Amino acid sequence: MTESRWQLQRDGFGRLVLTDADGVRHEGVVPVRSFPIAAPHEGIAVVSADGHELVWLERLADLPAQPRQLIEQELAGREFVPEIRRLAAVSSFATPSTWTVETDRGETRFVLRGEEDIRRLGPRMLMIADTHGIQYLVRDIKALDRVSRRLLDRFL
Repeated sequence: MTESRWQLQRDGFGRLVLTDADGVRHEGVVPVRSFPIAAPHEGIAVVSADGHELVWLERLADLPAQPRQLIEQELAGREFVPEIRRLAAVSSFATPSTWTVETDRGETRFVLRGEEDIRRLGPRMLMIADTHGIQYLVRDIKALDRVSRRLLDRFL
C-alpha cells in the first residue's frame, strides 16, 4: 500500500492510528524493523495490534515528513540499543566483570556475565548483553580506539 493511500496519526492516548485506503481505522499500530541493526531505515512494516501487516515500507526516507517522523518517534521509544563508542575500564578479565563504557547516550557501567554474552553480528559488529538484558552495540570494532580494542580483545 503506498503512503498516499493511507494516513498515520496519533490518537488522544498517544497511540498510532493508521487509516487505510478504504477508510478503516486501525488503532494501536506498531512499526517493526526487519533488520534493526544492519538496515535500520529499510524494510519497515506497520502492523496491527494483533500483528497483521498493514503497510510495508521499503525505505523510511521515501515517506513524507509527517508519517516518517511519527514512525521514527515510535521506533525510538521502543528500541533502546546504546552504541558503545569507547571502553573506559573493565574491572577484571575474568567474568563476571564490570565494564565502564562511553555510549552514544553517555557513560554507563554494566556487568558482563560471560563471554557468551558477546555475539558477533558480522566481521566488525558486536552485540553485548548485560546482566539485565540490555543490548549494547559495537558497530565497528576497528573504529574503536586502541585501548578499547585491546580491552575487548581479551573477551573475544
